[in-house]
Amino acid sequence: MDIKQSFILAVKSLTSSKLRSFLTMLGIIIGVASVIVLVSLVDGMKKNIVQQFESMGTNLITVSIPGRGGNRTVTPNDIMAFAEKNSDTIGYVTPSVTVGTVTVKYQTESISTNCTGTNEFYREVRNVKIAYGRYLEFVDVDRRQKNCVIGSYVANKLFNSQQVQGREIKLNGDTYTVVGVLEEKQSSVEGSEDDRIYIPYSLATLISRNRMVSSYSFSAKTKETVSDAMEKINNYLFEIFSSEDAYRAYNQADSLERVNEMTGQMTLLLVGIAAISLLVGGIGIMNIMLVSVTERTREIGIRKALGATPWDIMSQFVVEAATTSSFGGFLGIALGVGASYLMGNLMKMATDPSFMAILIAFSVSVGIGMTFGYFPAKKASKLNPIDALRYD
Repeated sequence: MDIKQSFILAVKSLTSSKLRSFLTMLGIIIGVASVIVLVSLVDGMKKNIVQQFESMGTNLITVSIPGRGGNRTVTPNDIMAFAEKNSDTIGYVTPSVTVGTVTVKYQTESISTNCTGTNEFYREVRNVKIAYGRYLEFVDVDRRQKNCVIGSYVANKLFNSQQVQGREIKLNGDTYTVVGVLEEKQSSVEGSEDDRIYIPYSLATLISRNRMVSSYSFSAKTKETVSDAMEKINNYLFEIFSSEDAYRAYNQADSLERVNEMTGQMTLLLVGIAAISLLVGGIGIMNIMLVSVTERTREIGIRKALGATPWDIMSQFVVEAATTSSFGGFLGIALGVGASYLMGNLMKMATDPSFMAILIAFSVSVGIGMTFGYFPAKKASKLNPIDALRYD
């Protein structure tokens, strides 16, 4: 008997008892669907994280300088002079002064938002875009002018659809003029990147009562010069503090690499958990095939008496097991793809099912079916035809 005939017999066997066949395939269906859904969700989460990193600039370098006390300090002017001196590798630099949560008022409206102090290069360093108006300029920082740029969430909450540019708001009781509004980045929701207000860092140091700036953001000239820029920054700070414990510098590329490592490990863990369903499905197939061998003992005896070889008998049952797991795999793929898109929409996340995940899950399901179907098939092929014919 060839493979084609074995496949036809396998299909007839499956269709003769649809409910039992479906229950046999259920473990495979759930396992394949689980693998596809979990891989799709992790990939979607990874894409979202990468997009957030890229929106801040892939050549971003962040430096934190808690310092060591004493006379060893570095000022914003020192940092900016260093950046200008190394303009072949460093594009822009901005101090970053975290003021924290502030109360912003406009007429009767009042909200709490996060406030950060920057210079005029923050827009280039962090790759932010202006919806209308302008960003902070050198004169705002130099003269400590009370101008500010607000995120889209703040603009919507305070001004709704009114003209924003030129309006005066109260920031912790002080009057500031809104000179610009940033483009929406994260759907203008509370606590997002759109829930921010930016003021000159020279004013932020006064509000935060911390005249020492301990955080800076650099942008390398190009993606290719990130490593050189990092090396120069580390060498410059080491010359000042004589200790690597006095500062920390890291770039987006390193952060992305760590994210990729973490998501890769998470994917392996989740796929391993989902694969348990495939293993259970394989055990289910083996149990049903053993029952099938018992039920069809007389059939096996008749076929052997008519000249069927042990290979013919074994191939029939192996093909039947592989067919069962294949059909389960196809149903699992359909369920997994549908569930991936549904969960992606519910979580507002792009979840495009991975072709590689689908291929691997289906291949494993077929392999499991054949592996767990081998033992019942081997048992069937070794039946004595006389004993099989006598079986009632």
